[in-house]
Amino acid sequence: MIRIKRVYGLAEPRDGERILLDRRGPRGVSKEKAHVDEWRKDLAPSDELRKWFNHDPAKWDEFKRRYHRELRPKLPELKKLSRKNRRSITLVYGAHDTEHNNAAALKEFLDRLQSTRESTSGKTKRKMPRRRARARRSRPPADEKSLPR
Repeated sequence: MIRIKRVYGLAEPRDGERILLDRRGPRGVSKEKAHVDEWRKDLAPSDELRKWFNHDPAKWDEFKRRYHRELRPKLPELKKLSRKNRRSITLVYGAHDTEHNNAAALKEFLDRLQSTRESTSGKTKRKMPRRRARARRSRPPADEKSLPR
């Protein structure tokens, strides 16, 4: 399960692995006090995108689109992070806005990645082609059909 949480909030055991997603460190909180297990600056939005967004909710949809585009080249790393989803992980961020932040956008990206993987794996387990193949084998050969009875 992936959760998101402000870095200034209390760490809880159910948080699991806590991953900080900001390029800059949180103000007034050390990595130790924040109980951050991993600091992934490489998964944070670029400085240009962060400054453009400026936590303006009106720009949220465009921010997510641009941020997701920035994340695409990092897909192998994100798939690894998505696999950690089997355990609890908490994406930690420093922004004041709890709805419009990079951790929420990354969680949405990871959730979509996870659902795509699940739907793709589900398609390979279908048994319809096998049923059709069995039905074809039970038909008489063409030569027997042409013979009068």
